[in-house]
This record gives sequence, C-alpha cells and structure tokens, in this order.
Amino acid sequence: SLPSLQAARKRNSWNLLELSEAELEEQFVRGDGPGGQATNKTNNCVVLKHLPSGIVVKCHQTRSVEKNRKIAREILQEKVDLFYKGEDSDVFKEKKAAEKQKQEKKRRAKENLERKKLFKEMQQLEKE
Repeated sequence: SLPSLQAARKRNSWNLLELSEAELEEQFVRGDGPGGQATNKTNNCVVLKHLPSGIVVKCHQTRSVEKNRKIAREILQEKVDLFYKGEDSDVFKEKKAAEKQKQEKKRRAKENLERKKLFKEMQQLEKE
C-alpha cells in the first residue's frame, strides 16, 4: 500500500529517523550493468541492510565507494522512515505531493490540447 521509493534527494527539512551504525550490516560487492572492466573488477557496489527492519538497499550509482556508501545510507534512511512512520512520514507526503503535481500537469496539458484542437476546427470552419 505504501509507495516504494527510490532516491528522492530532496532533503529540505525532513525529520527522518536516525540510523545507528550498530543497526547496519554493510557489504561491498561487484556491481552489475554497463561499465566493462571498471564494473567487473572492482567491489564498489554497496549493500546495506537495516537489521531491525530487514530492509536492504543496494547502491551502485557511482564508481566511488565512499559516494555509494553515502547515497546508500540516505536511501536506507528514507526507506526506514517510510517503513516505521507510514503515511505520517515526510517521504510519503513528498511522494504524494509529487504525484499530485504530475497529475495536475497532465490534466492541464490535456486541456491545452483540446483547446488547440477546437481552435483548429474553428479555423477550418471559417475557411469554408
């Protein structure tokens, strides 16, 4: 029922639950996907597991282990916050607001398309 969330990166004034390092299990594995030798020979993909909730996050967005560690922790923090707070989570509220904006934008685009269509029809009628 709750939306799954990728890295939102909009960390305005969220009051997310803090993660302690004792609750985390961290592994470094080989990443997958494009990249050839840079991907196949280095263990720069970070897998983080939050032990109390069992949530696992895999991050291989950059070639830097340190950046991947940071990004993985941000993503995990958002997911854990969403897991424990549910609909009261700022992450959930931000996701819902973004969905609402997207729907509104689609609606406006559809209205504009209809207006253009009517305008062209009116021009055709005037020519005849």
